[in-house]
Parts: sequence; structure tokens; C-alpha cells
Amino acid sequence: MTGPTVKASTLRRRRAALLRKLPPLKSILRGSLIERFKRCGRPGCKCARGVGHGPKVYLSVSVPKARPVMVYVPQELRSTIEPLVADYRRTRELLDEVAAINLELLRRREPID
Repeated sequence: MTGPTVKASTLRRRRAALLRKLPPLKSILRGSLIERFKRCGRPGCKCARGVGHGPKVYLSVSVPKARPVMVYVPQELRSTIEPLVADYRRTRELLDEVAAINLELLRRREPID
């Protein structure tokens, strides 16, 4: 919806609608939830022959020029953390759309405000 045939006023209305959809910024958490099955290391344990203990949930956060940071998420917090991660993804998608609208306004030499 950022083509040259769309009116600048329509772009601004679309941008305002996108900004209203943003979740509260305090409710976002960057990363991905990963399930892992761990082995405890005891030779007689069932995990040595099978799948392992779990699933254990971790939040994996990419860090530039370093290994991802893995943070254990206790099972009782999983339902709290999942929406925060989803809100972060949604925020990025909405901001990408807002930036595309602003870019189109700039190309047209229209005020961005």
C-alpha cells in the first residue's frame, strides 16, 4: 500500500492505524523460544537411552559477534513469555510497514510528520 498511486493522506492514515496497533513497548521481549531435551549424565538414567529430560524451554537471543544467549524459562513462566516474544515480532513487522510509508513520503518530497 505504498505505491505511487496512493494518496499521501491515505499513507498517513495507514501509518496512524499501524502505530495504534503497536503493543506497549514494555511488553516486548526479543528472542526465540526453543525446546530442548537434556541428558543428566547419570549412566543408569532413562535419558541415556531415550530422548532425554524435558522439554526444557530456553529463550535464545542473538548477540552480534557472539554466541546466542540462552536463558532458561521455567515451565510456569512459559505462558507469560510467549506473548512477549510474539509482541516483539509484531512490533518489528509494524515498524517495518511504518518505515516503508515514511520512505514513500520522502520519495514524494512530502512531509513525514
